[in-house]
Amino acid sequence: MAALDLAVIGGTGLYRLASLQDAEAVTGDTPYGAPSGPIRVGRIAGRRVAFLARHGEGHSLPPHRVNYRANLWRLKDLGASKVLAINTVGGITERFGPRVLALPDQLIDYTWGRTSSFWDGEGGEVLHVDFGDPYTPSLRRAVLAAAAKSGTAIVDGGCYGATQGPRLETKAEIARMRRDGCDLVGMTGMPEAGLARELGLDYACLAVVANWAAGCSTDEEITLAEVLAHVEAASAGLPGLFDALLG
Repeated sequence: MAALDLAVIGGTGLYRLASLQDAEAVTGDTPYGAPSGPIRVGRIAGRRVAFLARHGEGHSLPPHRVNYRANLWRLKDLGASKVLAINTVGGITERFGPRVLALPDQLIDYTWGRTSSFWDGEGGEVLHVDFGDPYTPSLRRAVLAAAAKSGTAIVDGGCYGATQGPRLETKAEIARMRRDGCDLVGMTGMPEAGLARELGLDYACLAVVANWAAGCSTDEEITLAEVLAHVEAASAGLPGLFDALLG
């Protein structure tokens, strides 16, 4: 199997990569079960790229039911060494309003009950990975350089808070997260980032801000139509960014 130049995991509202050419669907299980769906392998800027819709191509998997281990294992098995995760998030602090693209450099894990490691005590040596910097610095630098080259506006840095979902958070929960230092809130950042580190994959999160988190704006209700419109607008620069990253 030829190596992949990049693997992309798409979040809510991003179920295909429009710029992925000559894509073929690759299916198959893993020792950890089935991935979220077929992996589309094709080319961008002449480079070999794989795309996987994290929630399934029909958005059928809630965050706590995503088989994160199978997804990452299958991508590595197909030859991935670098994974760029697209995560749809809510904004908490002032720099991270709707339609912003952000590249966080830290995270806090508030999830529970998810299978969070490949080393689950069923044989083999327990692995304690270094996770002080949860996103690979070299891949983050490459994404920032590609954004600058393509003219794609991106906010560098910030802390991603990963919540359990699938419900949205209360105002009190968001207030706590703000006190904790979170700038963004999403439901899929963990255990994905930790599992990628266990597999030795370079991993970065490109966060698409779809809405203000609860209590962070005067709008009291978050509608799906509004979220999808913001995701579409914020994602408009992704094709140019991918071309620059892979060119």
